[in-house]
Amino acid sequence: MTDLIIDSLQRRMAAMHSLYYQAVSTMDLEHVNHFERPGVLPIAFSLFHYTNMQDSSFFVLTGQLPIWNEDWQDRVQLAINDHGKELPVEDMIHQRIGDFEQFKLYQRAVFDRTEAQLKLLDLDEIQRVVIGHPYPPVIASTYSARVGGEQGITVLDGYECWIYQHGLRHMGEIELARGLVGLGGMTS
Repeated sequence: MTDLIIDSLQRRMAAMHSLYYQAVSTMDLEHVNHFERPGVLPIAFSLFHYTNMQDSSFFVLTGQLPIWNEDWQDRVQLAINDHGKELPVEDMIHQRIGDFEQFKLYQRAVFDRTEAQLKLLDLDEIQRVVIGHPYPPVIASTYSARVGGEQGITVLDGYECWIYQHGLRHMGEIELARGLVGLGGMTS
């Protein structure tokens, strides 16, 4: 059963990442940085937020430091050097990516690292608790806190919530925003 769960997670993660690769390959910087109106986040926000949150979550799941650093910031040239999780929409509507090709390289590095780590998972690892009870305030109100069992949030919960489900949520935003910039959705 463990092999089935891990195999499914690996395939779903690769499929979701492939949607992001398809999205970025069919957009340009004008699409990504398009400002629709106040209160509507640009695609640049969703792309960077999700990729950087996956990068940051990796530390909790594996103990490996995030890839994002000042060198990547210099290369990608974000308008706001923050994933925006705890910043208001009024601030994050100003998120822009300066060098889209460099962003795509960062995205590829993060996604490749996650997929490589998923190949190393086993039963002991997916059951390991990464955040136990009581949850800290920054976690207590999250979806992953609702998913976590009596023992707390496990590695499997983290991959499912912080990376997979979170990624699908933002892909939905990206697909909707693509319509606002004259591009279509990517799945049916």
